[in-house]
Amino acid sequence: MKKNLLLLLKIIFIQNIIIAQIGGNNIYEFINLPASPRITAMGGNLITVQDGDVNLAFHNPASLNRSQHQSLSFNNAFYLAKTNHGYASYGHYFDKKDLSFHGGIQYIQYGTFDARDEFANDIGSFKASEYAITGGVARQLNEKLSAGANMKIITSQLAGFQSTGLSLDLATMYIDTAKNFTATFLIKNAGMQLNTYAGEREPIPFEIQAGFSKRLKYLPLRLSVIGVHLQKWNITYDDPNQIDEPLLFGEAPKEQSKASLFIDNLFRHFVFNGEFLFGKRENFKLRFGYNHLRRAELSLDNIRSLAGISIGTGFKIKQFGIDYGLAFYQVGTAVHHLGISTSFESFKK
Repeated sequence: MKKNLLLLLKIIFIQNIIIAQIGGNNIYEFINLPASPRITAMGGNLITVQDGDVNLAFHNPASLNRSQHQSLSFNNAFYLAKTNHGYASYGHYFDKKDLSFHGGIQYIQYGTFDARDEFANDIGSFKASEYAITGGVARQLNEKLSAGANMKIITSQLAGFQSTGLSLDLATMYIDTAKNFTATFLIKNAGMQLNTYAGEREPIPFEIQAGFSKRLKYLPLRLSVIGVHLQKWNITYDDPNQIDEPLLFGEAPKEQSKASLFIDNLFRHFVFNGEFLFGKRENFKLRFGYNHLRRAELSLDNIRSLAGISIGTGFKIKQFGIDYGLAFYQVGTAVHHLGISTSFESFKK
């Protein structure tokens, strides 16, 4: 036990700092996928809101609160390459202990693949899938401050290989209801791989995030700015195989200035989103988001696209909430996300 604890601390405080790239080096990347259509519609990140949406607790445990008592939610995204990922969750508030809990399961199913030997002979088929069982708790420390933690048990099955891991989320959230302002600090996916695929231990996608939101006074709009990958400054990718081809008349392409490189890298650290809240009970919502890191990594040269942009809507019909999110990744490539939620408390009224 002591050996595993020391290894966990090493992974959290050393290994994640020295990794040079944010992509392609980690396992269990699926745990960073948006848990709900609302989060998909808002750039893939929403850690700055605390309301009755229990799905928010998957990414920010400090957002758990008593308004999520007996809330139930089911979500599924029709992801890239005909894969599916989703999340189902339940929230509960214990009045005597003044604690909010939630539990859920996240999944991604990659489908069925043809299995072939080294000579390309068909030897059957195999499936691949990954799951994360999540449990979290939060408490309101005082009128304006809450704190929470998530524990995730992760399992992955890829062909004949299996792996398990643990991750921990720690978050604090400042809520000023009088000024309609919130701020969040989050340590995300601090953990380790317990069982390896083939004897080689790999890191999980550790990250530090922070953000704030503000609801406007004279407009039913809440805006959020969220900082991502704050544990590492340079998150640009320098492709060593990229060849700078000459332009139309043979002149060499211009190099990006230091200022443009700085600005590009800076904005990769931010997700911007907003949510219009219509009606006295806010039963109808319109959402939008912009993720510059996604756009920078997935846009094609000289081809305009909506990469990095996302939109969506949500509405409530009696005791049920229905949400839809649409996120653009590349030209002709988008993710559709659907969800339905309810609260057992609403049926008692």
